[in-house]
Amino acid sequence: MDVRPPRPFRMLFTSSRRSARLARRLTAERLDAWGVPYDSEPARSAELIVAELAANAVRHGFVTGRDFELRLDTPPGLVRVEVSDALGERLPPQHPSIPPAGAESGYGLLLVDALASRWGVTPRAPVGKTVWAELKL
Repeated sequence: MDVRPPRPFRMLFTSSRRSARLARRLTAERLDAWGVPYDSEPARSAELIVAELAANAVRHGFVTGRDFELRLDTPPGLVRVEVSDALGERLPPQHPSIPPAGAESGYGLLLVDALASRWGVTPRAPVGKTVWAELKL
């Protein structure tokens, strides 16, 4: 499957749990419009990754009055997800560890690490960070 959108998708969201859910739903709709079907493994994986990264942006990257940003693209053979927030001082660990037994949180980056072909963090100009992930189609 080699899909190429006319241009990358980009949208700003208010930093709320409702917006994180909306980002996930829009990911599914956008990918389907680009030819990556709703029920395909890359689409489902991209949805889960967006859900985790958007939730992290809302929970750990929140700055009053600042939004988070979702960008989607499908370079040849890939789905690329980027979620940016305004808090560049709090970076996710490069190698997520398993949370203690019984923990109710802390599994999100493990999920991203398991689903993505590769992922990372880059600084965002003028302020903040972007957490990105790529999935093979």
